[in-house]
Parts: sequence; structure tokens; C-alpha cells
Amino acid sequence: MKVMRRNLVGFAFLCACLATINSQAHAWPTYRANPQRTASDGKPGPAKPTVLWVHKSVEHYITSPVPHGEQMFISGLGAFNVSSFHSISLDPKAAADKRLLWSKTTPALKLPTVSSPAISEGRVIFGDGMHQTDGATLHCLTLDKGMRLWQLKTPPPDRLVHLEGAPTVVGNRAYIGGGSLGVIAVDIGKLTMAGKPVEAADIPKIMAEKWKELLAKYEDEKKKDPDFAIPPTEDQLPRVSPALLWQVGQKKWHVDAPVNVEGDQVLVGSARLDKEMEGDRAMFLLDAKTGNEVWRASLPLNPWGGASVLDKTAVVTGSSIGYYPAQLKGAKGEIAALELGSGKDIWRKEVQGGVPSCATLADDLAICTATDGKVRAFDLKTGDRRWIFDAKTPFFAPVAVSAGVVYAGDLAGVIYAIDLKDGTEKWRLDLGNDPAVKSPGMVYGGPVVHNGRVYVATCNPEGAFSGKPTVIVCIGEK
Repeated sequence: MKVMRRNLVGFAFLCACLATINSQAHAWPTYRANPQRTASDGKPGPAKPTVLWVHKSVEHYITSPVPHGEQMFISGLGAFNVSSFHSISLDPKAAADKRLLWSKTTPALKLPTVSSPAISEGRVIFGDGMHQTDGATLHCLTLDKGMRLWQLKTPPPDRLVHLEGAPTVVGNRAYIGGGSLGVIAVDIGKLTMAGKPVEAADIPKIMAEKWKELLAKYEDEKKKDPDFAIPPTEDQLPRVSPALLWQVGQKKWHVDAPVNVEGDQVLVGSARLDKEMEGDRAMFLLDAKTGNEVWRASLPLNPWGGASVLDKTAVVTGSSIGYYPAQLKGAKGEIAALELGSGKDIWRKEVQGGVPSCATLADDLAICTATDGKVRAFDLKTGDRRWIFDAKTPFFAPVAVSAGVVYAGDLAGVIYAIDLKDGTEKWRLDLGNDPAVKSPGMVYGGPVVHNGRVYVATCNPEGAFSGKPTVIVCIGEK
């Protein structure tokens, strides 16, 4: 595989190890960019949709992409759920064969990856594992070349442990849910190698020297017996790990949703797995320093999207189904607002369709999509419905909101721009019929808005488009 060879062999990795880590802080430190889950930088998007570039693939882009500067980071699933993690160039002028800046796949990634990454201080952090796998690893790479900085192997129990939700990074702490692992907090500033403390600034040099040594050994082996010489892999590099601060909810909760951190509090959505008879269907507020439980609020439906926070209000969505198109018929949903301080209900609303994704909070509105094909906006204080937009095609993905416009993507690969004030349509773009794309696909991860452009990725693991190519698309103005 071309991408594997690029990652495993050659002097490029050595150069990456010697590179200085970008010091830009907290660019996208949590799921969908911020506690409100707006997935944007606040800048106006395109007034009319024009496809500026398309990256075509056979991988499934299940999760939400994350833009940063002139890069975008996204994980993909290939055949047999072989995982990849990519850095994509956002330069509209980049040639198609230069769009992919760097990638990680096996053996660096041993498990499927559906975690949306967090970006903080020159680091990209994401988890691996998905529902059918056990055990998982939290990964940390450099932004520029994808050099491995550290890894954290999750502690026992291993059964139904997976890091599906995005991590949240606050300072030198990272928080992430891990299925039956519950929730963990990690000190990413306190690193050890072979049981001894190591400074983060020293890691690039250590890795570079070891990689140089491995390459030299490989060259010697090629001279002796080229047919049996095996190129080095990242698994042979020194293991650096951050410190585990606390772990809460193991074997009691099932946390697949991204956690949300507001000040010194961590909001955790736990599901109940009826088939496996595991988990507690509830929302929890924890003390960020200790992991101690502050309150628990029961939920009627699983909070797969987690909580969104604005003005001391936590908004939680729920769905009777997960991300399974075959289960769309009869799906039920809910959206509820809770007092952040106490967990008490402010309001609750039933939704005629599942709401598997999180709500997005903006301009005193809570906006959510549903599997009945509608986008709804509720008054954040009262719960009164302010508007409803009917796309007539089911949604799984959350919306992005930027500069008064809501961006949504449905399971037919149609992207909508909707006026935040009244819910009227501003424009739509059908990825399957657009002449620059011509690739239908389902949107699971949701659009994001960055520097005036809208980015969206598709997947086709099942359903009407099963087996067809997928795309990452940049929508802007010429």
C-alpha cells in the first residue's frame, strides 16, 4: 500500500521527529469545536454552494472531520474495518494526488477508529475501537507529519471497551468515554517512558534517534539478505504514556458519546445496552479534578450524541436507535434541557424520530436533526419550537452553525444551508447529482465550517449506496 510505505519507510519520518511541535493552543479541543457543538469558527459560509474540490475514496468516513489551519483530520474505515487516520490538505489548488498529506493505518492502528479527534497545542488526539471490539488505545500525534508522541492503553476491564467518542482536552488534561470502561481523565503533560518520567520536549529527539537506528539496521539487513529484510514499523519505537488520573463508571456505565467539559465539570452521557444487559441510561455531572459524581439524571432514551452546553444549561438528545439505517422505521427521539448545576429538568420534548446526534446551541436556540427527516429549533429557555425544516430524508448527523446559518447533511448526501432565524432554506447541494462530485453517500459525521468553507464527508457501509465510493467535499465560493 502506497500510504503504508510512506508511513513506514524513508527519511520523512525522521524529519517529522526533528520538527518543532506547533504551539498553537486549543484549536479544536472538543467534539464539534466547543461546548455548544457549533462545529465552526464563526465565519460566514458560502452564499451559494460551489464544490471547490473533492477527495474520492473507498473508505467510510463515519466520524466528524476536524479542520485546523490548512489541514483537516479524519479517520476512515476500509475493507474489513481496517482503520486509517488522515491529514488532508485544504488548499483548493492542491493536486488530487497531493490532497492526502499523511496517513496512519496498520500496524500503527490495530483497531477500527471512529473517534473524532481533538486538537490542542500542536497535538492531534483520538481514540480507537468500536462497538464490536474490546480494549482500546488513546493516540497522540503531531499535526505536521503524524509522528507518534504517546499512546495510552486503556486499563481493564477489556470487554466492550472502545474509545468511540471524541476526547475533550483542557490544558494538560484529556477526558474521554470508553464504553464499559466508563470515563477516564488523563494528564497529557505527565509522560513516562519505560517507567521513567520524560519531558514532552525531548520526545521528538528520542524518537528520531531510535528511528535512525532502526533504518540503519534495516539497510544492513538489506545488504546481507534483501529478500528477508523487513522495514521498521512504529511499533518498534519507544513507548511513551501519559498518566491516568481517574477512572469512573467502569462496568456500570456505557459511554460511547463524547464528553463535554464546562469549567471544572464533566458531563457524561451513559447508554443502556439492552442486548448486552449493561450500562445506565442517564446523564452524569462529574467533578473534573476528582471524577466524583455531582448529580445523575435518568433518561428515557440513549444519549448517543452526548450533551451540549450554553449559559448553564445542558441540552441532551436521545434516540431509540443507534446509527443503523435498517432500524429507521419507528425510531423515537427526545431533546431535553437540564440545569447544569442540579441536573433538574428545565423542559423536555418528544421528537417524532430518533435523535442520535448531539444538539447544536446558538442564538438561544437548540437545533437538532432527527431520523424523520426534519431539523428542529427549540427555544433554549422555554423549549417552545421556533421552526422546523423538512428535508424529507432521514438525518443521523448533527448540524453546524456559523454566522446565522445552519448546515445539515442527510442520509442521501444532500447538504442544506438553513436560515438560523426562521428555518427557511438558503441553498442545497446534492452530492450524488452535482457534476463535480457525482457520488451519493450518507452523512454520519456532520458538516463543519472553516474559513468561509463547508466541509463534509460521506460513508456507505450499508443501505442504498452500499459499496459505492465515498467523498470528502469542500464547498465554498469561487
